[in-house]
Amino acid sequence: MTTDADDFSADHALQAQVLRARERTLDWFAQLQAPGQPLGVVRISAAHDAQRWPGMLLPGTYNAIMGLDLLGGLGNLSGAQRQALADWLLGHRRADGVFRVPGMRDDEVFKKPDPVETWNYIDFHVSNYTLGAIEALAPEQVPQLRFAEKYLDPLLLKAWLAERDLRDPWLEGNNIVNLGSFLFLMARHGAGHRSAVEQALALMFAWHDRLQEPSTGFWGVGQLSDPTRLLHAMAGSMHNYHLWYHCQRPLPFHDKAVDYCLSQPPALVSACIDVDLVDVLVHAHRLIGHRTSDTESWLRAILPQLLAFQNPDGGFADVLDGPGVAPRRQDGWVKGYEEPQGLSNTFSTWFRWIAIAMICDCLWPRWQPFAGGWKFRQMVGIGYLAR
Repeated sequence: MTTDADDFSADHALQAQVLRARERTLDWFAQLQAPGQPLGVVRISAAHDAQRWPGMLLPGTYNAIMGLDLLGGLGNLSGAQRQALADWLLGHRRADGVFRVPGMRDDEVFKKPDPVETWNYIDFHVSNYTLGAIEALAPEQVPQLRFAEKYLDPLLLKAWLAERDLRDPWLEGNNIVNLGSFLFLMARHGAGHRSAVEQALALMFAWHDRLQEPSTGFWGVGQLSDPTRLLHAMAGSMHNYHLWYHCQRPLPFHDKAVDYCLSQPPALVSACIDVDLVDVLVHAHRLIGHRTSDTESWLRAILPQLLAFQNPDGGFADVLDGPGVAPRRQDGWVKGYEEPQGLSNTFSTWFRWIAIAMICDCLWPRWQPFAGGWKFRQMVGIGYLAR
């Protein structure tokens, strides 16, 4: 039988592990600095040849910036250095406001058979993450969102929603949350868009209400017929949920989503799946208080595993390499940059720290691990924590 003193001692030991892991990760980020680039422009991993693959400096950098921001690691940059880094990111913006990884070509990318849908997914994803990094560096920077303004047209938005393919809810969950992020930015930065954004969100909520599976709380075709489909439905739906959190709107069947997540063993799967499960549980712990004791036990069980997964260099991998494991690629760039799994990279390191930080924030809400505490993203999407 454990006592309060035992629990306190265990918590103290875990907190000490978190602090040591943070310092190692901050050191690792610094080692990735790209030669000849502004301070903070980094390679995505130690294996990344920036001369051969200069375009990968963009995802390498936006992941690192948001990871550093979460860990309180941007404070060492001067105002001029922050602006220079933001300007470097802005150099990847097209006239319509889309951010794109340099070097990606039509014949090298794929997410859906329709090339327009493929580019829409990639552009949404890269733009949301890059905008998140810019906001961390220069929050006064007003985003250019001309590419997303067309979705304020109710007929166009309805047509776009009708084309979402819920046979792949993981992919579509990313599309949904990224569009939601752009809509929220429009409302924040442009008063003239607020009523149109409210109308667009009403359409999106109505679409979700029609298609949500009551027994799970998820979206996805065939999710009740196959464990993998159900897992992917959870992974996609976790993104959609951010619209409810941001609007402070009660999420239907939130308790069912918690029940599913708690049915999964507290064991590492991948950087994405692990943070998705943690995100659902941590938000529900705060917002609906369903099975809070079970949730805390689950989080306590997975936290040491996350910390133990840190590589000796201080970064984190997505999954371990091995027979039959596909190389890690930039999402959608199927014939572009790739590297072996198991390597520390800025994408996986940021994602795994989101999971660690969310768990810490849930278990020890008054713990200040460093000055200012965890700094979660303000924009919806991975790394966002509703307050």
